[in-house]
Amino acid sequence: MCTTCGCGGSEVKIEGHDHDEGNRRHRHGDESQPAHVHAPGMDGRRMVRIEQDILAKNQRHADANRRHLAERGIFALNLVSSPGSGKTTLLVRTVEALQHRLPVAVIEGDQQTARDAERIRATGVTALQINTGKGCHLDAHMVGHALEQLQPAVGGALFIENVGNLVCPAAFDLGEGHKVVVLSVTEGEDKPLKYPDMFHAADLMLLNKVDLLPYLEFDVDVCIDYARRINPKLSVLQVSAIRGDGMTAWLDWIERGAGLASAAIR
Repeated sequence: MCTTCGCGGSEVKIEGHDHDEGNRRHRHGDESQPAHVHAPGMDGRRMVRIEQDILAKNQRHADANRRHLAERGIFALNLVSSPGSGKTTLLVRTVEALQHRLPVAVIEGDQQTARDAERIRATGVTALQINTGKGCHLDAHMVGHALEQLQPAVGGALFIENVGNLVCPAAFDLGEGHKVVVLSVTEGEDKPLKYPDMFHAADLMLLNKVDLLPYLEFDVDVCIDYARRINPKLSVLQVSAIRGDGMTAWLDWIERGAGLASAAIR
């Protein structure tokens, strides 16, 4: 996985953030980490040390982000999925509905382009794009810089849409309150068994695109059973961003969490 492949050392672009510090490029991740350290000949113990160092460094940044968010009563969600799950469309519908109920901000993560941030901003909600370059996930250091730039409102909700990837984001805490995994019914009901780390790390699974179920051979009960074999405590909501199924329950879940986060600072 990417904790040992070196993708964390790729250059990152954050909208509005100057990465030229002292005439040298500012790199996110472990600067001392060689690229592709899983190459043949790499000593296994060294690989383990590198992985532990990367995750420990990330955890320090994540803990700082979590304190920052908690002190401001901000309810932060890390949205994770494979590419094509409908995560961005679901997020657009979500912020459209929430923005008149509570302050909302979004951090978007993609390898390239600001297309998703532009889609969010078109709703009137503030969004900041992080481009990870060759990196396959966001990390807590990137998110910390984004928080400095974005300055989400006290007592609001922050959505972090991670890079589309069901593997590496599972290992990287960003300082969020919850990981929310979005699984489309077009992907197959066995995804939780194939990518168990992500479903184990998540607190909520949004089973998306349920409006397409009449046209697919997809067993909802089997999918949920597989997911709860991995994570018995996993909550599940069935949603459709297009037709609106389950959106009330999803929005209520967010508002309850945001209310608790806000109440903690009163």
